[in-house]
Amino acid sequence: MAEQVADTTLEALGYKPQFKRVLSRGDLILYGLVILTPTAPYPVYGIVQQLSHGHAVLAYLVAMVGMLFTAASYGKMSGAFPAAGSTYTYAQRALSEHVGFLAGWAMILDYFLIPLLSVVYAALTAARLVPRVPYFIWAMLFTAIITFINVRGIRMTARASRLMMVIMVASTVLFLGLAGHWVIGSNGFAGLFVPRAFFNAETFSPRSLMLGAGIATLSYIGFDAVSTLAEDTHRPERDIAVATVVVCLLQTVFCFLTVYLAALVWPDYHSFPQVETAILDIGRAIGGPWMLGWITFVLLVAGLASAMTGQAGASRLLFGMGRDGAISRRIFAYVHPRYSTPTRSIYAMGAVSLVGALFMRFQLAVELLNFGAFVGFILVNLSVIRHYYFRLRRRQGMDFVLNLIFPALGALVCGYVWMSLTAKAKLVGFGWMALGVIYLAVLTRGFRLPPRSFEL
Repeated sequence: MAEQVADTTLEALGYKPQFKRVLSRGDLILYGLVILTPTAPYPVYGIVQQLSHGHAVLAYLVAMVGMLFTAASYGKMSGAFPAAGSTYTYAQRALSEHVGFLAGWAMILDYFLIPLLSVVYAALTAARLVPRVPYFIWAMLFTAIITFINVRGIRMTARASRLMMVIMVASTVLFLGLAGHWVIGSNGFAGLFVPRAFFNAETFSPRSLMLGAGIATLSYIGFDAVSTLAEDTHRPERDIAVATVVVCLLQTVFCFLTVYLAALVWPDYHSFPQVETAILDIGRAIGGPWMLGWITFVLLVAGLASAMTGQAGASRLLFGMGRDGAISRRIFAYVHPRYSTPTRSIYAMGAVSLVGALFMRFQLAVELLNFGAFVGFILVNLSVIRHYYFRLRRRQGMDFVLNLIFPALGALVCGYVWMSLTAKAKLVGFGWMALGVIYLAVLTRGFRLPPRSFEL
């Protein structure tokens, strides 16, 4: 019965259901955690700890607040418009078709980079483990694997995600257990409760905290991809909202415990041998060389998991835009009759990931990922205000808070982080957006037509 309601809602938006509804709420939560990965703090912990002057734990909590407001906005909009286009669909329906196109254009940058960066990281890790095999071979192999899994259907993607999630959760639990054991062995049980690991008045600075929080948000980037699976889900009008918020909360638990215990094990953040690999040094300290090797392996698994789920979300964003004709219908709106997946969009994502992995600079890609993501986050928060507060006039009681205050705070926090990006990221990011504006102007004949006339 719930499936019929969702289909009716989708058809009311003018769309015909084309994907099989096979995902449950648990599948969505699993998908979101896999794309974020419980091990997300590993690569950036040392950087966050140094930028925040020893306040990595607090920085992650600040990042969580901004992301949680935005997650709630995604949940509300998925209930109003349960379609695969996610950010693009929400801004298109709540703000305007032209703004929706630009939101989708910004998120294309984001969704292209999530699997691309994950393939790069996985290939670099594998090349270090097996140096006889060249980096470009690993990049080609990993791209082919994740593309094959996604083409075969969202159910196969979900099954592969479960296996990878077990490995990542086991690694996180192992790290927490070893770190806790090390702290107790060194300082007794009292060593687990050190307020200075959370807040140190001598080194605290609001600016440094926000710099750290800006990097910490990388551990949350991608949670919005849950909403791209609205048309693969049994009850999208209910489950997308719950799953998105739960994913953010669970990710916060993983991040909080990891960075707190890491700070207890290695309190002097000035003494990291190499800030980018601080978590590996901490792993060696609590478990010896074998733990260092295990963490390296898990980072490889996490990279593949994030690439696979990121590619699935990106292909559905492209499908949503292609279905509306904002980009090529022939390529991106095609759904395979047997696998019920947007195979051409998936192949396009695979090609982009491979080419980018071979030629794009990793650091610039990381910075651009935040640019595209926060443009989308800001517009989704504004979409909630436009749709629920102004259009539907839901302003009484808690609706005032949920439909105005929360999304406004989400937009402000995301806007602050967005404007704190490096000048190079802004230059390339705004250049990408300028290309989108030019393309939109051509597509709509000077913004006079809706962006739905691309038939190639």
